[in-house]
Amino acid sequence: MDSWTSRAGTGRPRKPSRQKIAEENELMLRRQQQFRLAAEYAARSLAQVPEVRRVMLFGSVAVPLWEEVPRFREFRRAGVAILHECKDVDLAVWVSDLSCLTQLRRCRSAAMNELFRERNVGVAHHQVELFLMEPETDRYLGRLCTYGTCPKGKDACRVPGCGAIPFLKQHEDFVLSPDALRSDRTVVLYDGKPGSGTMG
Repeated sequence: MDSWTSRAGTGRPRKPSRQKIAEENELMLRRQQQFRLAAEYAARSLAQVPEVRRVMLFGSVAVPLWEEVPRFREFRRAGVAILHECKDVDLAVWVSDLSCLTQLRRCRSAAMNELFRERNVGVAHHQVELFLMEPETDRYLGRLCTYGTCPKGKDACRVPGCGAIPFLKQHEDFVLSPDALRSDRTVVLYDGKPGSGTMG
């Protein structure tokens, strides 16, 4: 008999206990808190780069978690909602010059190493997504690539424009919604330098 069906053999999925639901919700909250720490460490490191004008946290790590039926089999089959699972850290980073991408990559990795060393919190560098923005216009430019070389030769590298500037990753048909950076959905982590115009 399926371990998730009732003892009566009705075929209906057995609902997780209240304790299990509470434990999962606590896990999701703890994960979000760890990702927020990762965002703070990353922003502090990125702020040392002269071309960085602003760093903003957005996405699920920046807002109160909502309830949804998750991907986990036990909860999905029973239709039980728990708090949303944060999968990565989304940072919008305004840069005045794209020649600093290699330095940004080093800062991201160094920040995650420091986070683990100081707080024993493990977040992989590829879980910290940097969405690069143009000062003044707020135009989305692309993401900071997580591969060690550019181009890497992966299918993702064949997207038009990807790697035209080394380590500036493009995603096919991706558009950053203006709503994603609304003030009520974001947290400004660094805003220490004025913009210096647009980039060519």
